[in-house]
Amino acid sequence: MPRPHRPRAPFRALLATACTAVLGAGLLAGAGTATADQNAAPKAAEAQAGSRVVGYFTEWGVYGRNYHVKNVETSGSANKLTHINYAFGNVQGGKCTMGDAYAATDKAYSADQSVDGVADTWDQPLRGNFNQLRKLKKKHPNLKVLWSFGGWTWSGGFTEAAKNPQAFAQSCYDLVENSKWADVFDGIDIDWEYPNACGLSCDTSGRAAYKNLMSAVRAKFGSNNLVTAAIPADASSGGKIDAADYAGAAQYVDWYNPMTYDFFGAWDAKGPTAPHSPLSSYTGIPKAEYHSQATIAKLKGLGIPSDKLLLGIGFYGRGWTGVTQKAPGGTATGPAQGTYEQGIDDYKVLKTKCPANGTVGGTAYAHCGTNWWSYDTPATIAGKMNYKNQQGLGGTFFWELSGDTTNGELIKAIN
Repeated sequence: MPRPHRPRAPFRALLATACTAVLGAGLLAGAGTATADQNAAPKAAEAQAGSRVVGYFTEWGVYGRNYHVKNVETSGSANKLTHINYAFGNVQGGKCTMGDAYAATDKAYSADQSVDGVADTWDQPLRGNFNQLRKLKKKHPNLKVLWSFGGWTWSGGFTEAAKNPQAFAQSCYDLVENSKWADVFDGIDIDWEYPNACGLSCDTSGRAAYKNLMSAVRAKFGSNNLVTAAIPADASSGGKIDAADYAGAAQYVDWYNPMTYDFFGAWDAKGPTAPHSPLSSYTGIPKAEYHSQATIAKLKGLGIPSDKLLLGIGFYGRGWTGVTQKAPGGTATGPAQGTYEQGIDDYKVLKTKCPANGTVGGTAYAHCGTNWWSYDTPATIAGKMNYKNQQGLGGTFFWELSGDTTNGELIKAIN
């Protein structure tokens, strides 16, 4: 997810080369199937297919983005959400640790900034995002919050954590269940990018490490807490899904969030232009298995139940500049300018800066001037919802809340 989450242009190519060199084909072999285990996630009564709506809330969004928990309420998003993933906690020294403690627990909110209109006081035991989430849950008693650990920037620590999964799980439990904020969280989300493969750094823990780690997390958190995980969407042969035993670990999670976005982007600076989150393949797609349908088909083929898979949607777009061709497949000169980072921008910005004027592979694209962007719109999300329901998937998740409009255009298209 594009938190600090996807590598910048030349770096991604270097990572791919490094990954091949470090891991080798042997580490990527074998698919595996889902099997039962005594630490498996409890079998709970399922809501109707597709009912979960999980949105990421970024810890750092309270700074430059000026997006706060109150915005989840005022946008109408809280009425649509079933779960919030709070991103991110760090992984250091083999343990779960705080990310930005000031934003999480100490930042003071005035009455006009606060979810319930009540200002923080200097001597209250908990302030920051955690207290605001507590207030949001009081307004929405059925809303659940999970603390997500890792992400693109902070996944390097999982390699050490995998050496002693039980100690890692204990550290996570102690942090999530800290008495100061235990009521805020309903479980944990593991966002390891990527086990036995390369992300910002390369992991060589072996194919079984992920299953072992998730087993330990479930054993420690027990049946009364949610355990979920973001997993790769790379369905290619020998790709990131094949690198770890996601099928074997499925028994320990309530659901998986396959990251079905960021398939293509301006890390390939010269193109070809391609939508970053295609639902389906299309003529000329640069990589055959880089689309959501291929991801879901592969995971289901491994024996992972449909209702444990959520469909991922990005509330942002990715783009190139120096593009003369409107249709996908054009050449470019580099990443388009974004508000916070080159090559990426929020939906709320792009809908007016570069309105969509074409569709391909079940998503939208826009060519304006020499810039070419791809992103989902309410209309393309509606199409993705049809697919999600047809497949009997467990719901939808998205990265991330601040990318939507102030009135929640995109989340309101999720059903």
